[in-house]
Amino acid sequence: MKAASIKEIRDELKIYTPEQLQELCLRLARFKKENKELLTYLLFEAGDEQAYIQGVQEEIDAGFAAINFRSIYLVKKSLRKILRDTNKYIRYSAVKTTEIDLLIYFCRKVRTSKVSLSKSLVLRNLYARQVAKIEKLLAKMHEDIQFDYEDDITFLKA
Repeated sequence: MKAASIKEIRDELKIYTPEQLQELCLRLARFKKENKELLTYLLFEAGDEQAYIQGVQEEIDAGFAAINFRSIYLVKKSLRKILRDTNKYIRYSAVKTTEIDLLIYFCRKVRTSKVSLSKSLVLRNLYARQVAKIEKLLAKMHEDIQFDYEDDITFLKA
């Protein structure tokens, strides 16, 4: 079965009544955890972006608290999982300043935790990619916003 394009889905959704749309959303939420999380964000958390950022930062903190530092392999695996979850939450929001805030927070946690970037090329590259991603996002933003994040970037590059 081939999936329809977004335009086709949008045109088809215009036909349905609000009750039918509600039933479609609920049915969609039953099938995948990610769909349910996105609907939760859109319905309950999209109105207060700061609270959403704070909640994601708490999850990042919990992820860092759970890292097993016995081997570099386990540290890499844990950091990738934390970053994967962070990127998932960034996709839900689709607000660029939220993306920058969360990525900076992740990189700050990497810098201030017991993670040794000097021992692993993979970890160093993972960190460098995130810093480059932040810089690329900031380059597209207004000068005032770039100035607000200037101190964070200098800390991450040091």
